Amino acid sequence: MSVTEFTDRLLEAVGEDRHDAGIMIEAKYRAPGGKVMPPSFPNGPYLYEPADVREGEPRVVILDQVPSQANRVEEALLAARDRGLLGLPLFELTAKTTRGDLRLTSLEFPHRYADAYLRDSLVGGVRFDASDVGKRLRMADTKDASPLFERDPVSLILGAWDSHRKGRWPKFARVYQSEMTGLDPREGARRGTRMDPWNLTGGADDATKAESDWKYSPGAASDFPKAQRLSAIGHGNIAPQDAHGGVAISSARRSAWLSLAGLERLRFGPASAEAAQLARGCLAALSLAADRLAFDHPSVWLRSGCDLIRTSEVIAFERDGGEREEFRLGATDAIAVFEELRDRARDAGLAMPTDVIALEPVPDLLKAIEYSLTKASEEE
Repeated sequence: MSVTEFTDRLLEAVGEDRHDAGIMIEAKYRAPGGKVMPPSFPNGPYLYEPADVREGEPRVVILDQVPSQANRVEEALLAARDRGLLGLPLFELTAKTTRGDLRLTSLEFPHRYADAYLRDSLVGGVRFDASDVGKRLRMADTKDASPLFERDPVSLILGAWDSHRKGRWPKFARVYQSEMTGLDPREGARRGTRMDPWNLTGGADDATKAESDWKYSPGAASDFPKAQRLSAIGHGNIAPQDAHGGVAISSARRSAWLSLAGLERLRFGPASAEAAQLARGCLAALSLAADRLAFDHPSVWLRSGCDLIRTSEVIAFERDGGEREEFRLGATDAIAVFEELRDRARDAGLAMPTDVIALEPVPDLLKAIEYSLTKASEEE
């Protein structure tokens, strides 16, 4: 299917008379050695869930949850934008600190368009909410999402909600999601330790002085409270102790879904029906471009000990009754479809600029950033 043909097919899928439920992506992976390290949790250590009973799977282990996959998608979009591969609007917060210049963008804000970093920033010396762009963004609601389409379209595909301001603010549900699971999980065991090459023993008068002067006290480690042992400042041995042992799996699976019903619910105020359809198609193409940028690779690295090799993948329009129309789509073609629909939506009256809006932190936010970089303890 050519780019032009797929563009037309995508517009058909988001039209008023759509016959498609959504776009599904199913990919399978194998783990080298058959063992992986899932994310750990305080009461877990790992997270298990019931699997699809139709396939006879009693349970799966979660390898990457929906929010984490969304962050990977945002990271891929930002990398592509920085390389000039696609045009997207961007908010860019920069802070001058004693550790150098820091950068944080709207593709990294935890709460996307509703984030506190955006709220506590200045645009040309004006508080964000009082700026023209800030006022425009605050006007977005479920009946008219055009301000978000213009300035932060990723909030519309990955979801966002302003939960920090007083009042009832709109909730934009995600229309694209992805998750990775491990099949047939069997939990392993491991013993963690650290060996000091010089086998130092004894204690330090104050473990908080690790970065400056501390006074040595001779003796066995057991002679000192834990906070005053040399191990507290990075010296000495640590005895073997239980550690997360990972999980053996038969294979891994990534399941992604782009909801056309979710896109259908997005409204764009007084925009024409043609413009709205083009905007929904543009958001669908952006979702697919983001997915391809993040995951269309021979392997995926989730974390240390969780490197997965892709063995198969299916992408398809899914219709009522489970009928599937498979297709192939790479990142380059997905970006081309997105940019064509973005430009056509602009010509129809719904523009999505591709510029960067520069931000700087308000003074007290800058103080908080500086403290976090230079003085905060590990516990803080």
